[in-house]
Amino acid sequence: MDEYNCSEHKVHQDIIEKVAKVMPDDAVLCDAAELLKVFGDPTRIRIIFVLGQSEMCVCDIANLLGMTQSAISHQLRVLKQARLVNSRRDGKTIYYSLCDDHVQRIFYCAMEHVME
Repeated sequence: MDEYNCSEHKVHQDIIEKVAKVMPDDAVLCDAAELLKVFGDPTRIRIIFVLGQSEMCVCDIANLLGMTQSAISHQLRVLKQARLVNSRRDGKTIYYSLCDDHVQRIFYCAMEHVME
């Protein structure tokens, strides 16, 4: 007997019905899975952390993380496509920031979980 299987096969219909009523559509769950995949890259997590501290340009992020501007730009593109990062232009410089508090809360929930 393995711990992930029921020792007796009994369906709890009341629980199934309760959960089925609030279960999101598959499309919503797939979108959530795609969002979480974006958080699955250590470089993107580092970028999310630094942008949670301050708006920054690619040069600053690359310098802080010890990476090339090209590598940072690539990851910022992914984060922007996932609607996690915003950008604004000031002259020739583009500054990046987190889209909203949700992004930072997701990040800090993950950090809190792994640090328990």
